[in-house]
Amino acid sequence: MPLAPEYQAMFAALGETPAPKITDMTPDQGREMYRLARPLNPEIAVGAVADRSILGPAADVPLRIYTPEGEGPFPVFVNFHGGGWVIGDLDTADAVCRDICRTAGCVVVSVDYRLAPEHEFPAAVDDCYAATLWVSEHMAEVKGNGRLAVGGESAGGNLAAVVCQLARDGDGPDISFQLLLYPVTDCDLERDCYQEDSGGMYLDGPTMEWFWRFYCPDPDKRRDPRASPLRAGDLSGLPPALVITAEFDTLRVEGREYAEALRDARVPAEWLHCEGLIHDFLATAAVFKVSRPPFEHACLALRTALQG
Repeated sequence: MPLAPEYQAMFAALGETPAPKITDMTPDQGREMYRLARPLNPEIAVGAVADRSILGPAADVPLRIYTPEGEGPFPVFVNFHGGGWVIGDLDTADAVCRDICRTAGCVVVSVDYRLAPEHEFPAAVDDCYAATLWVSEHMAEVKGNGRLAVGGESAGGNLAAVVCQLARDGDGPDISFQLLLYPVTDCDLERDCYQEDSGGMYLDGPTMEWFWRFYCPDPDKRRDPRASPLRAGDLSGLPPALVITAEFDTLRVEGREYAEALRDARVPAEWLHCEGLIHDFLATAAVFKVSRPPFEHACLALRTALQG
């Protein structure tokens, strides 16, 4: 189907003041652009928001903890932000984390993992796994009830999938659910969808090449399942999943393939494909009607999975 009218209008407005492509930017410039695109939204009220840091594998890892209204304890969702492992931070994930906290009724722990190119693969993986371990061991401190899920958008979905594999293989924390929102699951830049004209896509092949070049410069290392979770030899025994993809998104095929691979491994996995939508569409879930139904579907799936 065609691009949703709300996004057509958005792209038309953006086209009136053309901006440089992220592939022509430095990482610092890309980070600033992303902050402008995904601003803080304190109007999405939750019970409490607190920043803290934990000891990570190489340095402190900042967290932002969103707690719902009420006494609790609550189930806990650990969120890894998107941004191609190069851009993004606690602030760019703030609006979505607030909305998940309020809509799904869970504590959301947002993780500010180290970014490339200053910290190449697997630094982000190490930080995200360390943060998940910390949350599982400090449930009372975050007002958690012991039920734990992980997830994220794009590169954050990649990291969530990898954390689930590491937890399974390393006898790590018991993760009840993984919420993979238009995730990166493979490093193959020769896929047909990477070669297509960008059209209405917010994320295209050259942009993904830019991200991979900074995150994992060595193509051989990209085949590591910690970078490309679709390449894991065994996906059995992983937590149930919801994988959401968008029609106008370069990552749509590998997202579907990961959901199918989970099912083939007898892991309960729902695949929700959203026609007319673009990559990163949850950033507009609080303002665009077309983005709201899949966001609420994700929150219902999260809430249901964490009820046990």
